[in-house]
Amino acid sequence: MPDLPYRSLVWLTYRLGACFAFGLPLVLLIWAALRREPAMVRLLTIYWKVASLLAISLLLLTDQRPLGYVTLLIAPVLMLVSIWFWVDLNEELADSPTWRPLPLTVRVWRWAFTGFAVLATLMAATGLPCARQLEGADCRVWLEAPQGLHRVVERLFDFVFGGQWTAAVAAFVGYVVLVAYVVGLIQWLLVRLPRQGRVAGEF
Repeated sequence: MPDLPYRSLVWLTYRLGACFAFGLPLVLLIWAALRREPAMVRLLTIYWKVASLLAISLLLLTDQRPLGYVTLLIAPVLMLVSIWFWVDLNEELADSPTWRPLPLTVRVWRWAFTGFAVLATLMAATGLPCARQLEGADCRVWLEAPQGLHRVVERLFDFVFGGQWTAAVAAFVGYVVLVAYVVGLIQWLLVRLPRQGRVAGEF
């Protein structure tokens, strides 16, 4: 049985992630698109591209793949960088009237997400030894949420497509998407970043 305070902290991290890393940015993206705010749409689109690493981590952890613990540590760091890095988007957001609800909410979300990212990184660092040794109650705690989500997706997949969505399939999809993610990130680092600098451009 894992230490109860530690288990509570792991579940708190997952719940905060559902709120600040998934729910709020999804609402903000839809809101910005409806309001036709190109800078905020661009910022949130970039965020979602980078945040896909978090979904990849959950896919890998579904089948207890050690690499999932590593990507779970890297994901919040890259996500945090993605919402603060861009000079042009930061300037456009700073120039937006402070009294308007959408820019204000985006600003509040960025600071709230910063706090979540720090917590998530620290917590994921405590789970990093699980990448070498999967045994142990503390390691199993990190698998509870991904495997619970997997059971929901499994039932939905069976209902809609009449097929099986197994943990092994989830991990395979996770590895394939991770390769595409790494290739895209390397291309951006070696080609687009030297050319465009901290301008969002075509990220």
